[in-house]
Amino acid sequence: MVQLGNATMAQLGGEVTVPQYNRAAVTPGIVHFGVGGFHRAHQAWYLDQLMNQGDGLDYGIIGVGLMPADLRMAQLLSQQDCLYTLVTKDPNGRSTACVIGSIMECLYGPDDPAAVVQRLTDPRIRIVSLTITEGGYYTDQITGEFAADNPIIEAEVGSGGPPSTVFGYLYEALVARRNNGCPPFTLMCCDNIPHGGEVLQKALVSYASLRSEADARWIDQHVRFPSSMVDRITPATTTADKASVSQLYGITDGWPVVAEEFTQWALVDSFPLGRPPWEQAGVIMTDDVTPYEMMKLRLLNASHQGIAYFAYLAGFRYVHEAARDADISQFISDYMALEAAPTLQSLAGVDLTTYQRTLIERFRNDQIQDTIDRLAADTSDRIPKFLVPVIRDQLAKNGDIRRSAAIVASWARYAIGVDEHGKPIDVVDNAKARIMAAAKGWETDPLCFLRQPEFFGGFVEQPRFTEAYLWAWNSLQRDGARATLDSLVHMA
Repeated sequence: MVQLGNATMAQLGGEVTVPQYNRAAVTPGIVHFGVGGFHRAHQAWYLDQLMNQGDGLDYGIIGVGLMPADLRMAQLLSQQDCLYTLVTKDPNGRSTACVIGSIMECLYGPDDPAAVVQRLTDPRIRIVSLTITEGGYYTDQITGEFAADNPIIEAEVGSGGPPSTVFGYLYEALVARRNNGCPPFTLMCCDNIPHGGEVLQKALVSYASLRSEADARWIDQHVRFPSSMVDRITPATTTADKASVSQLYGITDGWPVVAEEFTQWALVDSFPLGRPPWEQAGVIMTDDVTPYEMMKLRLLNASHQGIAYFAYLAGFRYVHEAARDADISQFISDYMALEAAPTLQSLAGVDLTTYQRTLIERFRNDQIQDTIDRLAADTSDRIPKFLVPVIRDQLAKNGDIRRSAAIVASWARYAIGVDEHGKPIDVVDNAKARIMAAAKGWETDPLCFLRQPEFFGGFVEQPRFTEAYLWAWNSLQRDGARATLDSLVHMA
């Protein structure tokens, strides 16, 4: 058994690909906030591919974690020289393993905020990227406004102490760079957010205005915020995954990553201080990422939500099992073809019908072992961004919204917190108390769940939507998830 680290890579078997570049020659160029499984399977992987080609060696990644759960990640990665194993699995059962070496350092912000600011102010850092989840931007789901009254933001701004949020770190570093005559880094949003660059820009400028209007104007005028579309299904690493890496490849790795073979990245090309030649690793560099964002968010991400609650209530716990169920598969296929696809722009070189079929195949990949619990977590950050825009567009054009309404109803039924057999459901959501209270209010007000404008805007005032929602809600309550799905897939 080989403990992963710089000194032991030569001992790994030939079935494991290792970095073909000299890691000692890599210099920092990127700071990344949110070093979770997805970043390590996606952005860090793309950069590792470039480095293996001899490019991008001056864009090594310094990872930063700010949440309590990030501490263990920082500790484990640091113990193994920031190396980790990425195992990719295709639907046919084939797997490949590679060691990724593009991350140079991993810091836990709360332990040493000054060290993080120092890295950010290093002139060699030209890009700061983020995967902090949809909820990490402190943005109202419907209005898009920055939540300046959030207690965490208020406490940070009012304390005058070291930064604690990503916006505090970015603000302090950008101001320090300006004062030192160092050009600002480019800020790259890599989260599942429509127009993510614009969302990040608005949030950071709004935060900065709480500190200094002049600084806010300067950031707004001088910092670039390219948007991107990112795609690779990456379930949470399990104990079984760690054991598998050990058994199959002889590697002791504290936190490997497992991902599907498919990967995609479309990115707006706006990097004044330069960037790695990502296109050489397959990244789509473009002037407008919007069509790619819409395609992915409204088809893949919204379909995940369509699977999650129906599948859980019907007894499924893994995505591949649910996606292989005839009714769930047909329901998701119908949602994509009849409700989501009509809202999308055409994309040169992309056949949307083929893309939808490929998504079903990806969902059915039993090698990934993606869980229903993962899809159902933090729904209040997801449905407003993935599904609500589909409903809004379909209502505007008098299109079909029955399946979308049923997805919302299935979330409401799930959010009651008790399954169809009376067993408790562990609802995981930043807004857990609020959404569970709204879901449980159905006995006195059947539309109670929709009376959450921060998630649904004014849908409760749309008769066509409320009619479809109530049909699905009543069916779920009366007949259960399985019978409701059967009705949905057989409706005219």
